[in-house]
Amino acid sequence: MAARKVAITLDERVLGEVDRMVSQQEFPSRSRAIESLVSQKLRERNRSRLAEECARLDPKEEKRLADEGLTVDSWPEY
Repeated sequence: MAARKVAITLDERVLGEVDRMVSQQEFPSRSRAIESLVSQKLRERNRSRLAEECARLDPKEEKRLADEGLTVDSWPEY
């Protein structure tokens, strides 16, 4: 995937943490650190949204639908 440059403004404390991780060789550069940390946060957010949606499901209704599928002798034609 192609990378694109963006300009961001960070609080000095946050930038200090990023610089600390780079100086401790957790990341090769500020850019890689920020990209990795943003990607991680996005993955967490997506997992959280999936969990929220799953929590809305009715277990009895889901079981009923699953059981209904097991009783079908053949797949419907499309």
